[in-house]
Amino acid sequence: MSLLDKLKNVLNWGNSSRPDIDLSSQLYDQFKAFRLPLVLIQVFILIGTLGYFILEDYTIVQAFFQSSYTFTNTGFGALNEKNFGAVAIFFTAFLTISGAAIITFSMAFIVSIVNTGTLTRLLKEKKMIHNIARLRNHYVICYHNEYTIELSKQFREAQIPFVVIDSAPNFEEEAIAHKYPYYIVGDPHTNISMLKAKLSSARGVVTFSKSLSDNIALIVSAKLFAQELNRKPLYIISSADSEEEVQKLRKLGSDTVISAPKLMAQRISAMAVRPDMQNLLERFAYKNNTGLDLEEVLVPKYSWLVLRKLKEGHFREIAKVFIVGITQKDGKYFAMPDDDVVISSECKLLLIGTTNGIREIRRIIMKQKKPQEIDYI
Repeated sequence: MSLLDKLKNVLNWGNSSRPDIDLSSQLYDQFKAFRLPLVLIQVFILIGTLGYFILEDYTIVQAFFQSSYTFTNTGFGALNEKNFGAVAIFFTAFLTISGAAIITFSMAFIVSIVNTGTLTRLLKEKKMIHNIARLRNHYVICYHNEYTIELSKQFREAQIPFVVIDSAPNFEEEAIAHKYPYYIVGDPHTNISMLKAKLSSARGVVTFSKSLSDNIALIVSAKLFAQELNRKPLYIISSADSEEEVQKLRKLGSDTVISAPKLMAQRISAMAVRPDMQNLLERFAYKNNTGLDLEEVLVPKYSWLVLRKLKEGHFREIAKVFIVGITQKDGKYFAMPDDDVVISSECKLLLIGTTNGIREIRRIIMKQKKPQEIDYI
């Protein structure tokens, strides 16, 4: 990828808000049913216009006017009806009866199509898809259940954009009731649903099905979809009920697997042992107005900090950010490291500080060469 392409990706240049899928063909199929009533109306008005033009001393415009209000039964007597001959009278009666029958048939036909709900559903879905097309770095949440409801509340509070997909018959009513801003009715693992949810510009996927097979299908589909688009891998979060299912989903490529029973037990245990720590976790993890943030940052292989001491980063002096933990590549964790600890390649630094401060430190960590501003500290 060239430097220009990378710059376009960062600035979202060239990323249009056009949907990945177009429902125009499906809408046209629904409108095809309107052709017969429209053709019949036009044919009979044409017959009436030619008939009056031939039978009476009318101009073509007068003949069209006479034919129009006679066929639609909206008026009579505006032109020369009192002087009609027998043939013109019978022709007018035929046109009047035909008009009443065809218009009644057309209205009943149109009402029956509208009542099926297909056309209305397609129009609403097309509007929703165009709204979703404007999203960037959003999450696609698959399957609606109690976990989705709670996650949607957290996402809305944190202002994280998301789209929910489910195929349940009453899902649209549920989505409106639970205030989902964006939703798609369909099978989440299908290619069509992924296109409708604009997965091409999404940040990640969350699958909350209570069926292991559904979660497996979703993970595989999301990874294949990302590969076909030649984009960076999607961040995949899934749920599981047992440790065996957790291991299976991780092997298939889920970045994070949440086990609800285990997570609940851990939270209750933490509350029982250290209630104060639990309150601290709630403050950092679920509130966005505390002024402080807690984030884990990966030190890449190319970082200038690799094999240097922690104190050489001058994190506290630059941005008032503190390192409260280091996780090595092999999974070993060191709490409250001192300044002489050597930073290894691909370790993770647990940072605490302001959002802007952590952003600045992340920028420094990602540099290949030592930043000049550090030499003056």
